[in-house]
Amino acid sequence: MSFIADHQRKFADLDEQINNLDQLRRQANGGNSILFGYPPEEENLYLAKVTETLGDRADFIDVSRLLVSFIDDMGWEGFERYYREFGATPHKVFRTGGDDPDLFNSIIAAIVRSAQAGKIPVLIRTGCMVGTGIENANIMDCKEVMRLKVPLVIFYPSVIVDENLLFLNFKLASKYRCTLVY
Repeated sequence: MSFIADHQRKFADLDEQINNLDQLRRQANGGNSILFGYPPEEENLYLAKVTETLGDRADFIDVSRLLVSFIDDMGWEGFERYYREFGATPHKVFRTGGDDPDLFNSIIAAIVRSAQAGKIPVLIRTGCMVGTGIENANIMDCKEVMRLKVPLVIFYPSVIVDENLLFLNFKLASKYRCTLVY
């Protein structure tokens, strides 16, 4: 279905999920996240519409900018050396599992800051997470995200094939701890 025919229903569904947190938590197995799926080739159309629809109620967290900032903080040569050392296990580069600065911790910190400011955190440009070892489930299952007083919305370029959600049209994605708007 094209953007024009589909977006009104999707954005109405999104608004309903945002405004019914108790229902969201029941549907999302105790989670607090909404995966908003859309065809990757229509990303710019959907981003323009969500900016118009949610406006000042939301804080749009651009994951691609967080990735660039993460690399800039290390310096290109430092990042390149670090990545080559752990290239076979990218999750050790972007998600160390500790309190050290990494991309995952930067994403979670941005989400928490948005919620503390009374805004709906909306992750955009999530396609750049491919190859980082950071999956939507890692974010949705994070205790800080699950404790938020507002839902996390993840803009998720994807398709559904045979009842399977495929991130960027090829990578099987988790729908656990979230509700799906597609």
